[in-house]
Amino acid sequence: MSDDPEIPDAHKPGIDTTVPHSARIWNYWLGGKDHYPVDREAGDQFAAVYPGIFDLARLSRYFLGRVIRHLAGEAGISQFLDVGTGLPTADNTHEVAQRVNPASRVVYVDNDPLILAHANALLVSDPQGTTAYIQADLHDPEAIIDEAGKTLDFDRPVALILMQVLGHVPNDDGDEQARSIIRRLMQALPSGSYLALNESVNTNELNAKATGLYNESGAVKYYLRDSEQIVGLFDGLELVEPGVVPIQDWRPDPNPFGDSPDVGVWGGIARKR
Repeated sequence: MSDDPEIPDAHKPGIDTTVPHSARIWNYWLGGKDHYPVDREAGDQFAAVYPGIFDLARLSRYFLGRVIRHLAGEAGISQFLDVGTGLPTADNTHEVAQRVNPASRVVYVDNDPLILAHANALLVSDPQGTTAYIQADLHDPEAIIDEAGKTLDFDRPVALILMQVLGHVPNDDGDEQARSIIRRLMQALPSGSYLALNESVNTNELNAKATGLYNESGAVKYYLRDSEQIVGLFDGLELVEPGVVPIQDWRPDPNPFGDSPDVGVWGGIARKR
């Protein structure tokens, strides 16, 4: 760990430094500092099999930024519910949204006590807007909605953000568990709200192999989906162009360094009628 004084003591209750954690591993892949040796070891083992994981993490973050800019700008959304947010890095949801609309309200949700310990970093909101943090579990949508309602106005549209988090939900049931989570969250949001998500697909052999080894490490398992399953997560909603596509193809920014690699992640956004 870094010697940053804000980083919680490794012996504080609820923070297990003996088992790798996906949020801390993801932070490591993004070049952050909020991780332990066990997370770096798991991250390096994954990267040894699939070196493209560093590109995947970076491009997924860029995708989030483009999505939030579109929602806060063109779509006129000023409220965001970011579930499974992970550890704060650069260009968090509230920072991107409030650059477009300083009055944006953002609620972050995660179940990791380390992230709770970093809540103050997440709570640096523009004075015109609001940022809040909820410690809650993706599998309890009703609790998320109850707590988020203390900050967000559910009479006005909200953007639900689910980035690389539904992969922790098993998909051997026809994806009914993941679909149920989305339905229960979206049911609480009014017409004109949006769902934005991305997930890794099973088409990259090295990523699939690395994910299998990762799932044996003791970390919370991650389940790859095929592209049709990811499209199916948007059922009942109106997809925004260009639909559900590889994330590097979703409204890409001009890139002077050439085309981005295909990292095997699909995503998109859709509107609730």
